[in-house]
Amino acid sequence: MAIFDLKALRHRMSDTSDWWSIQKDELFEMNEGNVAFLNLGGDGQYQVKVVEDLPDVNAGVYLKSPSGEFFVGAGEDATGGGLEPDGSDAIQGCSIKLNAGSYLLKFERSGGVISLAFLPSEVSFNEFAEPVRLKD
Repeated sequence: MAIFDLKALRHRMSDTSDWWSIQKDELFEMNEGNVAFLNLGGDGQYQVKVVEDLPDVNAGVYLKSPSGEFFVGAGEDATGGGLEPDGSDAIQGCSIKLNAGSYLLKFERSGGVISLAFLPSEVSFNEFAEPVRLKD
């Protein structure tokens, strides 16, 4: 699953369509706060719920949102290969409108339900050494 502001990843438009599958590129963009890639461990259909907060979750991913609109969807729909999410039927995801700024994205998975909380933050970068795995 990928969560990002299209403006924050637009610089990847001319890159290959699967740039995100190269771990160093994935981690670079996550650490810059441009995208959150959440490895779900397998393909499938998931219900995504946006909630105000996840108080029992102590970690997350800091994200930049220059436009105030996040795409939430399949990782393979991340900007690249001359394409970005455009609302067409080929795209697996949706957009969430917030204020422009920086956010702490907290997340939790329970079976096929993924809960996301976008909390305003002054921080917009991360220091991940490994990809993020979202376990059930």
